[in-house]
Amino acid sequence: MRNVLITGCSSGIGYCVAKGLRERGYQVFASARKQEDVERLEAEGFKTLQLDLADPESVQDAVYELMLRTNSELYAVFHNGAYGQAGALEDLSRTALEQQFATNVFGWHQLTTMVMPLLRQRNEGRIIYNSSLLGYVALPFRGAYNASKYAIEGMADTLRLELADTDIKVCLIEPGPIESRFRANALQSLKTHVSIDQSVHRQKYQGAIRRLEKEGPAAPFTLPPEAVLEKVIHALESPNPKARYQVTVPAHLFWVLRRVLPTRWLDSILLRISSKENQ
Repeated sequence: MRNVLITGCSSGIGYCVAKGLRERGYQVFASARKQEDVERLEAEGFKTLQLDLADPESVQDAVYELMLRTNSELYAVFHNGAYGQAGALEDLSRTALEQQFATNVFGWHQLTTMVMPLLRQRNEGRIIYNSSLLGYVALPFRGAYNASKYAIEGMADTLRLELADTDIKVCLIEPGPIESRFRANALQSLKTHVSIDQSVHRQKYQGAIRRLEKEGPAAPFTLPPEAVLEKVIHALESPNPKARYQVTVPAHLFWVLRRVLPTRWLDSILLRISSKENQ
């Protein structure tokens, strides 16, 4: 059985992928930030790790525990644990941006560097980053999350080149809208870090809040997390996995538009989308 570490397994994509890979015969180590989520995963029979990506000591402790429990044998890591800091960039403090990057970028990087020796000792494995459509196109009021995913795209592209002489493959999963708790968490981070009533964007925020509070899919072409699972399986099992896997119609569409349209034309489309979202 191949050992796979997955971060952010409390719900949504991480939970779905953990279940799907376990059913497929992988030995999955499902991690989560909160102790209650770890206990729930344990009750469902998962091998678990408590891992807070924003805390360097937590990342270090989790990797050391993983090494002990796997005899330092690891085939893959699926970087998934993240959240979206909503808000206009001018309304976000340095602290808010640092917290976004601590979880979405720095924690992922630390984890990668710590498991790299485990992959190198066998000269094989997979490093899979769950990026986003927002890793290659930007939308208003998502600047912090956009920046973190753009960073992940650049890191993955660089790492892929640096590992070209090995059999360790680096892949990016780039989903569009997926059913998850992402919007609920984004709403919480918005209210925590943005003084909405004092912002010049306060009227637009009301529309954003309505979208984030909406039950069910908030965007067309939303897919269940199983759509991501399908791509992760291919990235793990193909002898020649793709560098990128777009998921959902919007992800495929904007991957093409980003490359063929002049920037002003693409900006116009993205502004219209944002305007409709915040009505």
